[in-house]
Amino acid sequence: MKRSVWVLALALGGCASVSDINQSPPTMSVISGKKPHEYAKCVADKLLKTRGPLQMEPHKNGVRMIVPGKLSALPAAVFDIDERSSGSSIKLHESMSNVPVRPGDVQDAANACISG
Repeated sequence: MKRSVWVLALALGGCASVSDINQSPPTMSVISGKKPHEYAKCVADKLLKTRGPLQMEPHKNGVRMIVPGKLSALPAAVFDIDERSSGSSIKLHESMSNVPVRPGDVQDAANACISG
């Protein structure tokens, strides 16, 4: 029984890297009126209660935000937030994008922060 719990945990958690996650199709691709750092701060604030600290790094002309898993520090989602003339373009890639019952907190935070 214990062995099956560990196998299930590994299967759901995965061992995906940022490059693996970015190769999956985006689960969200939108445009926001907020600047990249403003949008990233909003998402980070909303995920503060459910996730560990998010990693932010410069990316092209914006920000890449790496969201850790709920139960591990391994990446679970990656936001690529690029600056546009009137705000930002946002792409969200999730490690379990093909699993319909994945945690919805990342998607909820992403949607809540789109509008000003």
